[in-house]
Amino acid sequence: MFLFYGCTCDICPMYTIRTATIADVETIRQLAQEIWYATYLSILSKEQLDFMLGEIYSTPKLTQQIENNEQTFMLIIEDEQIVAFAAYSPREEDPEIYKLHKLYCLPATQGKGYGKLLINEVSNKVLEAGKHVLELNVNRHNKAQSFYEKMGFKVMYEDDIAIGPYWMNDYIMRKELPIDKTELNA
Repeated sequence: MFLFYGCTCDICPMYTIRTATIADVETIRQLAQEIWYATYLSILSKEQLDFMLGEIYSTPKLTQQIENNEQTFMLIIEDEQIVAFAAYSPREEDPEIYKLHKLYCLPATQGKGYGKLLINEVSNKVLEAGKHVLELNVNRHNKAQSFYEKMGFKVMYEDDIAIGPYWMNDYIMRKELPIDKTELNA
């Protein structure tokens, strides 16, 4: 599925949003490498980043998630390059709640509204599935928390999650979605 967006003038970028396929796995891995070091190196050690990237963004792990529909990945393409991605799924322990597992934009594209576009696209998919709650984890020191708050997410609780020898110290944030999806962009 391709969704075309953007202004048609010569100044504004044209972009599309589409669902990722197995063919996109290596690009997602490369984006994650670039984005994670720029985002997290000030709050996590390089060793922890290397470990987490290896665990979360390995080729077999991403391939399994896409191939088995464990997570749906949405991509933003600008000027024929993938510049942002999100991944979501129903929570295993409570399928009434959808989880936004990943939301990342290349640093050069931050501020263009791509994060908001992806959250709105994921929210639309959640509503199409007949559900009304979207949840995410954000590191307690990640400045993206304020972005999520602007997008209507609220901190529900703190969670410390072991990943190998490291800890993810997160806020769990949740957003109640409107019944009518036309209210998402209002």
